[in-house]
Formats: sequence, structure tokens, C-alpha cells
Amino acid sequence: MLSRLLLLALSVAITSVTFVSGLGSSCSAPLGAGTAAAGDAFWLQGIKHQGKSAFNANPNSYQVFRNVKDFGARGDGVTDDTAAINAAITSGGRCGGGGCESSTVTPAIVYFPKGTYLVSAPIIPYYYTQLIGDARSPPTLLAAASFSGMAVIDADPYIPGGGGAQYYTNQNNFFRSVRNFVIDVRRVPATNSQGTGIHWQVAQATSLMNIVFQMSTAANTAHQGIWMENGSGGFMGDMVFNGGKFGIWVGNQQFTVRNITINNANTAVFSIWNWGWTFQGININNCQVGFDLSTGGTTQATQTVGAEAIIDAVVVNTPIFVRSSTPSNGRLSGSLVINNAKLTNVPTAVGVVGGAVVLAGGTTTIASWGQGNVYTGTNPTGRFTQGSISAANKPSVLLDSSGKIFGKTHPQYANYAVSQFVSVKDNGAVGDGNTDDTAALKAIFAKFAGCKIIFFDAGTYVVTSTITIPAGTQIVGEAWSVIAGRGSAFQDFNNPQVVVKVGDTNSQGIVEITDIIFSTIGPAAGAIVVEWNVKQPSGQNGGAGMWDSHIRLGGSAGTKLETAQCPSSGAGGTTNCFAAFLALHLTPASTAYLEGTWVWLADHDLDGNGSSQISLYSGRGILSESAGPVWMIGTAAEHHVLYQYSLVNAKNHFMGLIQTESPYFQPNPVAPAPFIINSSFKDPTFSGTATSAWGLRVVTSTDIIVFGAGHYSFFTNYGQACLTGSTCQSQIVSIDSTSSVHVYSLSTVGVTFQLSVGQNGIINQSNNPDGFASTVTSWSQT
Repeated sequence: MLSRLLLLALSVAITSVTFVSGLGSSCSAPLGAGTAAAGDAFWLQGIKHQGKSAFNANPNSYQVFRNVKDFGARGDGVTDDTAAINAAITSGGRCGGGGCESSTVTPAIVYFPKGTYLVSAPIIPYYYTQLIGDARSPPTLLAAASFSGMAVIDADPYIPGGGGAQYYTNQNNFFRSVRNFVIDVRRVPATNSQGTGIHWQVAQATSLMNIVFQMSTAANTAHQGIWMENGSGGFMGDMVFNGGKFGIWVGNQQFTVRNITINNANTAVFSIWNWGWTFQGININNCQVGFDLSTGGTTQATQTVGAEAIIDAVVVNTPIFVRSSTPSNGRLSGSLVINNAKLTNVPTAVGVVGGAVVLAGGTTTIASWGQGNVYTGTNPTGRFTQGSISAANKPSVLLDSSGKIFGKTHPQYANYAVSQFVSVKDNGAVGDGNTDDTAALKAIFAKFAGCKIIFFDAGTYVVTSTITIPAGTQIVGEAWSVIAGRGSAFQDFNNPQVVVKVGDTNSQGIVEITDIIFSTIGPAAGAIVVEWNVKQPSGQNGGAGMWDSHIRLGGSAGTKLETAQCPSSGAGGTTNCFAAFLALHLTPASTAYLEGTWVWLADHDLDGNGSSQISLYSGRGILSESAGPVWMIGTAAEHHVLYQYSLVNAKNHFMGLIQTESPYFQPNPVAPAPFIINSSFKDPTFSGTATSAWGLRVVTSTDIIVFGAGHYSFFTNYGQACLTGSTCQSQIVSIDSTSSVHVYSLSTVGVTFQLSVGQNGIINQSNNPDGFASTVTSWSQT
């Protein structure tokens, strides 16, 4: 099993097109399998790099793609490559070093060809950096025996002598990714905690993937794979951890983890605090403890682990699966949900430090078990439970062949040759943030869809009317290439128009979108940013999907929706500060696999000083009318006026973890202002105490599984006094009485009623204190 798992982690999903609804005019046959020769490097190394940062002060000279060997790295396992690697990262006046909060105008891919890169101090990825290794032969980052520093990769360094200050504000440490590496710290003395793979204190739009961590297996090892003490994430997945005191040691508001394997660690996962984490598909082999949870802190001042949700776990030869630091003593003291956990030779399934056994283990399967407060229907009184909880129906269309929730690795096309890609810049698109690229992009899709992977060189591609990404298309961005809607077509909220259609209505075929940002240039009150119509091919789960791709509205250079136009005072008005009508619409016949997708209306300006708040207006976040299957893995939607997630007539959805924030200016004005209700888009109505955006709204929907949710309301008209009594917002989650929905591990902040039925508040947060947040372990209709 181990060799198969290692092979999985060291490989990248290979996509072979078997069905498309139509081929481009240049195509004689579908794309098919990759044609890279055995000795070829990863296509990303060989493809022409001509991308530009459209709004950089010097776009023609600024370098987006950097190969570390061009900066002197040897990759021979002998030469110390630390300085060369960090030079590749920092070159070009980039955002880092403690003097820059954030920036979107200095993006970089820092690429590592195959080899072994010896490092003696941390690699420090600056803001908006993707560290990418050769996916065909992942390079090794080898920590020297003399390694000194917090971790081999340090995403948010502490400033020496800074009194705890760091390069970036942890909750705003967005837009970064690390993929395709082996990180080996075994030369570092076993007892030295500097044998840490990654310090990953990050926020949204971040990812770790396809990484193997090699650590000491000595009994007294202090090594750890990932160390994370704060932040507001985030997604990570497809990783293997071998050895160490801790596979991962984590504390962060919320995170989604999918498909990780931890072998021979003392503790697989140690969690110091959170509001809610979801683990999907975790494999634990030959560890002493699977999950070690710090619990017992039910106030803000004593915050520990608020909510842990684990689904589809396989645990082998591990004495304890889950262990809490303190007993719950008959009350909520850290929520725990376990669903479909297969244990083999695991004597204690759930226990407490000191030896108490809450749930006996053995060789068995835990179907659906919870520890915390459980609610049903319209009953406002929950019951504390340590035992079986209501199990959601799992439609077969959501599952893989083994009966687990389906998951799919971010496609990287490792087996494809450079000749199987086509550059949009080579075919007439400009991407300078000003030129209208509508005609060029339409022509490129018409010519190459279905037989070439379409490479969006780094840049901002402006479109002034609807473009369609046809079924059968695979597109790849470079350091988050941007497609931005601009102009009169997108300015009338009484006549909304789509910026990007993903598939024509009722189309079917492969669509894969990776490393792309969809956006608008204001004002854009009538912009439906992405309309998702495509349905996956029959028998190909995840065949229509989006990975590490985001919808970002305002708050960045070139959007004309920044501090100068739309300050938080409201002095910019509304007309010029409309960012969108609707961010993402999943239409009834569509299917979608969304992983690590952040649908963000900016609350602050990422450029400028990186912290000034702004008042922007986007009507709606994610509207799903899809009959499914739909997977939303590690997704978030924030600051839209009417709702963040709305499911109407939807079916067969798995959502975990989902995260939302309400607009900071509400209830001034009261929702839906400055928009109006549009029944064509199944808008909710607002009355009584419902004056702010819904985090999640579900109407006439079937088989909806929410496995981890964080819904937050931090402000009332930019003031935060409301947090003390959780009165920033009255209601935030509404489910009608006819929908079949299971909600697990629901955490809210600043909200009086955590869950409503038919917009009538049912579950009062005062009954579920769990640190800074309040937590409902489980809710179902019956």
C-alpha cells in the first residue's frame, strides 16, 4: 500500500479526453493522452514564457516566470542553493521582507527543475508566489544537517527583533501555492524542531499539493511536516508524510484537507486551535495517535479546537484514532464529527489524554459519530451527544468506486508535451489589462478547443462581451492569469449579462480550469462573472471542474474598484462601486467540481497600502440550481450583498468546508440594497430581522451534505461592538422545511441565530459557545 500511495503523491492526474461536444476548427481529433517522452521535462519548463504583470510599473521588464537554475541554483544535492533560490523569489522588487502587506502586481512562478536542492536556511516565498517543481520528477528540497530557521519553506516569517511581527497579516496572507516537491529534513538532528518542512501561516486562495515529507522516525524525533499557528485558510491535499513527531501541527480559523497519508509519525495531526477544519480522505498508518486535539477552551480567551470534521478515514495499526486533551464532561467542549472511518487494529477510536475511552475501537467502521450539540428540525433545544448521529444519504453520484466522497487532484498534465499546448498570446491575445481581447479569445477557443490545452500566459485579458469556454476545453493560467469583464454590457443590473460562460447551455464534455482568476473592471453592476453550464461526460466524475481558480472582485490594481474610488466611508457612492450582479451561477443541467475556489468581493485593497477597507457591492455570491453532482471542496464566498451560497432546486451536493463573511457595511444599507430583488435569479426576500446577507440559503433542494461550515459576521456598519453579544447579524443560515439537508460542524461568529428554518431563527448561538465561535455539531430535518 505504501508504494502505491507514494506513487500517487508523486504523480499528477492525467486527463484523457473521451468526449467533447465539438472540436475547434484546427482539430482533427480530440486531445487524447499525453505524448511527452520518458526523458522530457515537465511542459511548464519548456513552454515559452512571455506573460506579463499587466499593472506592474514596468510590465515589459518584470519577470513572472523564474527558473531557479537561471539564478544560480545547482540542484546537485551538494551545493548550498539557499541564496540562489531566494534570489529567484525576490528579484524584481517583489512584495516581502516585512515592508509590504500585499500586492497583486508582482506575481511569480518560481520553478524547480528535477534535482536535489540543498538548503541551509528557509526558502521564503513572497506574496503572490507559486513554488512549482517538475511534476514529472518532483525535485527534493533537502535540509542540511546545519539547517537553521523555522522551516524549509517559511510562508510568513517572523521579523527578527520585531516583537512577534511578521511579514504579512496572517488572515490576509492570500495567493500562494506550493506543489510537486519532496521535502526531506532527515539530515537535521532528530531532536531539533528546526526539522520542519513548511511553516504555512496562510489565508484564502492558498494551496499545498503533491508533496512528500520525509522526517526522522527516531523515537525522540522533533521533526514535523507542516507547522501552522494562525491564519484563515485554505486548502491542502494529495500529500504524504513519513515519520516525524507530528505529520502536521496546526492552528487556523478554518481549512480543508483532502487525501493525505501519514505514516510512522508519533502524532499524525496535532491541532492547537480552530473554528472548524474538515478532513476528507485521510490515511493514517502506524502512528501512535491519529488526531491529538487541544480542547476545553470555550471562551475567546481560551480558544482551543472548536470543530473537527473527519470523513472517509482509513486508520491502521494506530493505538488511538482521536484524542482530546480534556474530557467534555457532558457538554460541548470542542465538536467532533466522524463519518465513514475504517479502523484496523486501532484499540481506541476516541479517547482522552490520561487514558479514558469515549468510543472503543478495534477493527471496525465508524459510520456516523459525533461529540457535541445535535439539533433537529425546528426544535431550538439541542442535546449533547457522544455517540451515533444522523447519517446523511450519500447519493452514488457523489462517491468514488470505494464508496468515499469523490475527489480529484488538480490537473497538471504531467504527461503532456509542450506541443500539446497553445499560447493565447501566440494567437493574438494581448493581456495588458487594457486591450479588448474578446475577439482574440473567442477565436482561440473556436480554433483549438478540444485538441489543445490552452495556456493563458500571465496577464489580464479584458473582455467586453460574453465569451464561452466550450465543452471539451482545458485551460491553464500562469500565476493566476486574469479574465476581466469591462464596459457597458456589464453595467445594468436590470439586464445582467454573462462575462464568461463555461460551456453552452446543456453542453456536455470535459472542462478543466486551473490557475485562473475571473474578475471585472468597474463599474459592473450587471456582470454575471461566471455562468457554469457544462455537464461532465458520462462516467467521468470531476470531468467538469475548476482548481486553484478564483473569482476576485475589486481591491486590486486595474479594477477601478479600489480605495481611491470606493473608500469604506461610502464617499464613492454605489454607482461607481458595483463589482458584479452575480459571481458564479451553476445552472440546472450543469455538474461541477470546485476545489480551493474563493469567490471574493474585496473588503480591502490588496494594492496601495494593502489594508485600507473599501465599500464595494456585488449582488450575489454562488447560486447553484444544479441537479448535481456538485463537489465544493475547500470553497469560500465573501461579502456579497444578498447571499454567499444559495441553493435553489439543487440536488446531490457535497460541500466541505465552506466559509463565508457578510459585508462589513451591512445593515447600512439593509439587504438587498443597493441591488433590487430579481425573481428570475431566485433571490431571497428580506424582512424583519433578516437585514444582512445569508451565508447559506437552501430552498427546495435534495441530498445536500454540508460537512463543515464557517459563517462569520464581524461587523455592523464597520463597527465591531456587536461581536460581544453576537448581534452583528440576526440570522445567517436558512434551510426551508422541504429540503433534505444534513449540516455537520457548523461554526458561526457574530450571529444570534446560527441556523434558521424558512428564515425563522431556530438555533441560538448562546447555547453553543465553543471559543470565539459557536458550534452546532449536527443538524438535520429529522
